[in-house]
Amino acid sequence: MSVLRVSSHRRIADFSRIYASHRPLVQRSLTTGFVLYVLLAAYQGVAARPPTKNSKNVPVGDGKPARVAVSLSIQFVIGDLKLHQVDALFYQRLGGILRIVIPSIRSKEALLLVMHSSLLVFRTAISLYVAALDGKIVASLVRGRSFEFLLNIIRWLLVAIPATWTNSWLSYVQNKLAIAYRTRLTREVLQQYLAEESETPDSKVYYKISNLDDRIKNVDQMITHDIQHFSAHLAAIYANLAKPILDVILYNYQLSRNIGAEGLVLLTVLIQSSAALLRAVTPSFGTYTAQSAALAGSLRHTHSRLAEFAEEVAFFGGEDAEKEIIEKEYMMLVRHEEKVMARRWWYGCAEEGIVKWLWGSFGLVVCAIPVFFELPGLSNSDLGSRTEGFVTNRRLLLSSSDAMGRVMYSYKDLAELAGYTARVSLLLDTMSDVRKGKFEKGLVASALEGENSKVISERGDIFEAEDIQFENVPIVTPNGDVLLKSLTFSVKPGEHLLIVGPNGSGKSSLFRILGGIWPVYGGVVRKPPASDFILIPQRPYLSLGTLRDQVIYPHSQEQMKARGISDDNLLAILAVVGMDNVVEREGGWGVTREWREALSGGDQQKIAWARLFYHKPKYAILDEATSLVPPDMEGKMMEQATALGITLLTVSHRPSLWKYHSTILQFDGQGGYVFTQLNADKRLLLQEEQEELQAKLLEV
Repeated sequence: MSVLRVSSHRRIADFSRIYASHRPLVQRSLTTGFVLYVLLAAYQGVAARPPTKNSKNVPVGDGKPARVAVSLSIQFVIGDLKLHQVDALFYQRLGGILRIVIPSIRSKEALLLVMHSSLLVFRTAISLYVAALDGKIVASLVRGRSFEFLLNIIRWLLVAIPATWTNSWLSYVQNKLAIAYRTRLTREVLQQYLAEESETPDSKVYYKISNLDDRIKNVDQMITHDIQHFSAHLAAIYANLAKPILDVILYNYQLSRNIGAEGLVLLTVLIQSSAALLRAVTPSFGTYTAQSAALAGSLRHTHSRLAEFAEEVAFFGGEDAEKEIIEKEYMMLVRHEEKVMARRWWYGCAEEGIVKWLWGSFGLVVCAIPVFFELPGLSNSDLGSRTEGFVTNRRLLLSSSDAMGRVMYSYKDLAELAGYTARVSLLLDTMSDVRKGKFEKGLVASALEGENSKVISERGDIFEAEDIQFENVPIVTPNGDVLLKSLTFSVKPGEHLLIVGPNGSGKSSLFRILGGIWPVYGGVVRKPPASDFILIPQRPYLSLGTLRDQVIYPHSQEQMKARGISDDNLLAILAVVGMDNVVEREGGWGVTREWREALSGGDQQKIAWARLFYHKPKYAILDEATSLVPPDMEGKMMEQATALGITLLTVSHRPSLWKYHSTILQFDGQGGYVFTQLNADKRLLLQEEQEELQAKLLEV
């Protein structure tokens, strides 16, 4: 038995001697393996997961029209929760957006990234120096060497200068990156959203995305809130991912030189085992982020709708109904946030218990190795040396643990970035589809029946011409309601057209086709470019700006002067519509007000007519544009438009306007119409006879 024990001790001694002689090679191999492992683990942590069956965009809803508009955005998020995973689709989307925010390696954003990277490396180097300096300060205390202690304190104060400078610059550059990303992305979005007017299908995106497509109900939130948060997360994710990985490698490399690579490998095994457990219980924070953004946007949209239709709600007395809708939206948001808070609470408990306390205990054990075991190449001859080594290693280990924790946190940050990336990508993809004439809209039931389904599946041809010609053109609303299956008429310059018919018969739809904001579902349309049309609705649009801006909109004052028009010319135009006193009354051309409140309804219509006379287009679309104007002024404005060579397309129920028009297009509201010459005197006589007959019938 004793022989076996002696033999066993001899083999252990031989192994120890062989291992000691080859230990430098083993140390290098273990350290190299550790670096490769960290890089591989980091890559696997952020690499694309295999896409799930739900990771692609899915249609909103079930194809049926929604009862409440705001519910569509909620339905989109809830019905497609797995859209926001860190998978191949996320990296595909992120890659497309990165090409926008960092257009080239010579761009401002690329230079800021290089500067940011340099500062991150410099800060890590400072942290390594401070860790060693900590050990020296404590060692000088233990040894009782006052001069050495004061010298180390001076070094500590001196290193604080570049350390504080670096930290401040890192925060500044990261914020600059976020602003630069947001600026690039906002410019790209606005370039598409408010593209210059043209006759191509990619114009008027701001109108079509809200009226012809159902995928986005709160585009204002996406352009402001979501792009801002995406840019901030994108700027932060680089520091939250690259810096911790660099720190883990450098701190642990230095740690392996102090305590041996064997202890580092043991520590890595223990940490990765507990980290796997933590990853397994990590909730899907990316989905929660996207869902919170959609719910907040839906609540904001509900409030904006109430403000927009406040007058109608007030007349109906719909306060209780609107309050119920708003409270329902708010409670959906609150319930979601409470659920997220609960999950963040127990996740935070598990995360802190593992990362801070469990890993801290592992670190203390590893730091104690040089104290209790003699390692080749390390000198721990006195208490000061052992204390210095322990404090330095402890500082390195804490920094490494913090970096490892931030690597794990980075996946949560990456998941939240995936949520905002999905939102921004949805905005870009939807605008791209709208520019190509591809829309996703809930259709009415009749749109899928019989000939109607064939009508909405086709597209007509549009040609530029001097006059207006419709040949067998169907009038179809965005939700697929076919108002007219075939419309044929023509308008030549100088021939004013009167359009009449009941509500919902297709009058406004016809104007939207002429303006190029609704698609043509068949037939042939010949018309001038959209720049030759001006629309005057019953409630004209008054922009934010000066009184001058209201008349010349959308021109600027510089464009007005370039046309050779002065303020005196504008005053003469206002005199035509009986508004020349408004300049003095309101305080001059340069005064800025909320003009929808400062001007009465009749004055607003007169300003719109003045705008028409300023621009002098070939065609004007008048949609009850004189309903609040006195009859004598109405006649003057119609005559002035004719004198300027403006061809009028008028929707009005006022018989006093008939004499100014030569043709009439009358819709019956049942899918039929009549297009013919207008004899105003004969029509007035027939109307008088009709009114007399109706009066006699009332007497019976």
